[in-house]
Amino acid sequence: MGPPRSNDGEARFSAYVEGLTSVIGHADRAKPLRDYCLGLMMPCERKSVEPMAAITAPDRTAAQHQSLLHFIGEGGWSDEKVLAKVRELVLPELERHGRIEAWIIDDTSFPKKGQHSVGVARQYCGELGKQDNCQVAVTLSIANHEASLPVAYRLYLPKEWASDRKRRRKVGVPDEISFKTKPEIALAQIRWAHEAGLPRGAVLMDAGYGVDTDLRTSITALGLSYVAGIQSHTTVWAPGTGPRPPKKWSGHGRPPKLLRRDGKHKPASVKKLALALPKRAWRTITWREATGEKLSSRFARVRVRVAHRDYWLADSRPEEWLLIEWPDGEKEPIKYWLSTFPEDVAFRQLVDIAKLRWRIERDYQELKQEVGLGHFEGRRWRGFHHHATLCIAAYGFLISEREKIPPSANRATRAFPQFALRQGYQSRGSAIAA
Repeated sequence: MGPPRSNDGEARFSAYVEGLTSVIGHADRAKPLRDYCLGLMMPCERKSVEPMAAITAPDRTAAQHQSLLHFIGEGGWSDEKVLAKVRELVLPELERHGRIEAWIIDDTSFPKKGQHSVGVARQYCGELGKQDNCQVAVTLSIANHEASLPVAYRLYLPKEWASDRKRRRKVGVPDEISFKTKPEIALAQIRWAHEAGLPRGAVLMDAGYGVDTDLRTSITALGLSYVAGIQSHTTVWAPGTGPRPPKKWSGHGRPPKLLRRDGKHKPASVKKLALALPKRAWRTITWREATGEKLSSRFARVRVRVAHRDYWLADSRPEEWLLIEWPDGEKEPIKYWLSTFPEDVAFRQLVDIAKLRWRIERDYQELKQEVGLGHFEGRRWRGFHHHATLCIAAYGFLISEREKIPPSANRATRAFPQFALRQGYQSRGSAIAA
């Protein structure tokens, strides 16, 4: 299929924006909404307000700049309502390529300089792979093997921000926002998605979230399955092992209820368990990456019971799968997952769904590179979330047009050829500005 004629792309984009306009409130927000989304899809180096004003209104850039700045920074429209409309418009296109298979928990980080942008702190920055000054947003996306779409997005507010009234007031953090850990934010998003009736999928998460026992337990309580990355020192009871039962009641006082451990009843780390597995336990399995490329590695799986602080429990936890990856040439296993998939799940299916989490890595790279998710230069809570919401909206349109206009600047330019950044224009500012 060749690239679409510009009027076809414009007509579909206009219909899409009209749908978003129906939930954004005042009619005077329709034009800045359209221009902001359009600017996010255009081939300018930075997707901050100033260059987007220049590309969408080259003859009145100063006025457009003020209009977009007010719309994104001060506009009193609802992020939740816009994201819900994006989901309504885009989900049918996602499901045309296959049912929703996963809800993916993740966070995405944005390096920053200075201390004044909302939520910025020295913390682990995934984009840089180290501790540094950054903002971090916790996200929930629905996904299949063809695409993913963020459906919930919230800035993580570190304790030093959450407890500082002066800083909160200066950047407009809502009063109802209190400190929550990243797993707590993720669980709130999952509970919301469950209550909203989103198409169900397995909950996928990396070890940053998967090590949280309360999060995994709460997901199970909602009736959802998960595949959760864990660390090598996570302890489990291997097949045929387990804690001692509670002490026998002496007839005096309260009957003992808690499980016990001793020298002969001790859990093992998943790494120790993996290293002790026989050679026959390992199989080479192939799966398909988000790019369509086929990859293979060695895996083993074992039914285990999680041991984490079960000496405070009256009963052992249910059995679940421990999935282990140990590629040829590596000295030891490199990845571990726990999964509540059924006992009869096919080995290949378990590996395939575990690896589907990497779909989100590629898609967030596109969100950042193609529609400027990390290019917001404001400092306030509302602007940070409004910008992210419209990046997701623009990306949602590109998903729905993927066969006609894949998420790339060149194809977007073909769809909207009348917009071009004037030659020699250079924007001020930086994504890492304070």
